[in-house]
Amino acid sequence: MNGLLVKLAITAAAGSLLYSSPIGAQIPPPQKRAEHVEITKAPELEIAHDDLAIIRWTSTNPGGDDEHFAVVHYGTDPKDLSQTTKSPIRLNRTHPETIFRVRIDGLKPQTTYYYKVTSMGGAGKSDGVESPVNQFTTPAPGQVTSAYPQPK
Repeated sequence: MNGLLVKLAITAAAGSLLYSSPIGAQIPPPQKRAEHVEITKAPELEIAHDDLAIIRWTSTNPGGDDEHFAVVHYGTDPKDLSQTTKSPIRLNRTHPETIFRVRIDGLKPQTTYYYKVTSMGGAGKSDGVESPVNQFTTPAPGQVTSAYPQPK
């Protein structure tokens, strides 16, 4: 009986080693935050429908938390950008730059919106970079505005 218990214990231990997930043990500590973050490709409208838009931009890799947020402050008055939306992003430590994208929902058709972008770590600390105010106009209902040619 003892031999059987020992054999079962060894089998269970070997099985747990073979099928365990080492992912948790491989999460490195946060990367050092960059001393200076710079927007290297200005924010631009990627696509807009009558009720939504996607804004994208590129900055130097901010470092810090791998979990980050792309943030857009927007509104219909360039002096009142009180509406905010953000999208989660995971930094790639091996890349010198990071592409940020944010989807803005609930927009009105044929309306000009003003916006500025920034980014922050998962804990809410700003990366210390902010764009100038830009603008876009949503298209008429059923229309699409795209920065890229549409397939025909």
